[in-house]
Amino acid sequence: MVRAPMEDREKAEPVVAPEGTEPGMENPGLRQDLFVLMKVRLNFFVLVTTFFGFLLASKGGSMDWMKLIHTLIGTMAAAFGSAAFNQLMEVDLDARMRRTANRPLPSRRMDPLVAFGIGWLLSAAGIIHLAVKVGHLAAYLTAATVAIYVFVYTPLKRFSSTNTLVGAIPGAIPPMIGWVGAGAALGWEAAFLFGLLFFWQLPHFVAISWLCREEYEEAGYQMWSNGDLTGRRSGVLSVIFSIGLAGFSLLPAWIGFANLLWTIIGPLLALIMAAFALRFSRDGERTSARKLFFFTLLYLPIALVVLLVAWRN
Repeated sequence: MVRAPMEDREKAEPVVAPEGTEPGMENPGLRQDLFVLMKVRLNFFVLVTTFFGFLLASKGGSMDWMKLIHTLIGTMAAAFGSAAFNQLMEVDLDARMRRTANRPLPSRRMDPLVAFGIGWLLSAAGIIHLAVKVGHLAAYLTAATVAIYVFVYTPLKRFSSTNTLVGAIPGAIPPMIGWVGAGAALGWEAAFLFGLLFFWQLPHFVAISWLCREEYEEAGYQMWSNGDLTGRRSGVLSVIFSIGLAGFSLLPAWIGFANLLWTIIGPLLALIMAAFALRFSRDGERTSARKLFFFTLLYLPIALVVLLVAWRN
């Protein structure tokens, strides 16, 4: 339910095998094709953030381990199913890019009807499982995530660069699924978890899209980075989003559900991200864009750990 970064094709960088293959494997088997179709590695992120939301909601009380398992199973199935639908809708675009041309659908190793069946079965099974074993609210949130990702974000990538904003919505819902899966009610805490993931994704994906702008443009994706040769527009956007994340990180202090540790470290981490983005906006170097991208990867686990320690229930 979140988007995969494209590989950087610059000659000076290590060669990365196209998605759908392992190094030295040009004809993957069914197991590898299913792995790619469901974007298993990428959707691990969905499980982590769902687990984190469940963990925060359970802090200070007892952990319902069986409910956690059911929450993760349902969320995982829906995420895998939505990934299959996403690739079904982008077969023509995937065929134009080296990184994705060897996926099971554009390479014609898998029948589209088979992929459709997998997507439908997993998505439906995940939502129904959540409704029966966890709760209707978790199922509703998951259904909304799948719907936005498949029917809004995926087609929007062909027509408008606002797809990045829309795509950040399904990427930010999983911790809310975990939150309500633990039995907590929707409120400021759940809204904060959503906002934290939403704002974090924006500079993260702006950096990715700029590094891979040529491949995106050639495939026909509409991104903020298209035509941004100097990196200034992408860098300024990243600065704005990072500062927005810093400001939003003060919400727990205002509402009172996180202590001073988060109030200091949370905004500070976002401001460091803004500093990386500012440097990128000024020099437009690929090295600066990569540093911004790698810091966004570093930001999230640090922020989540600090938030867990600082959380008040």
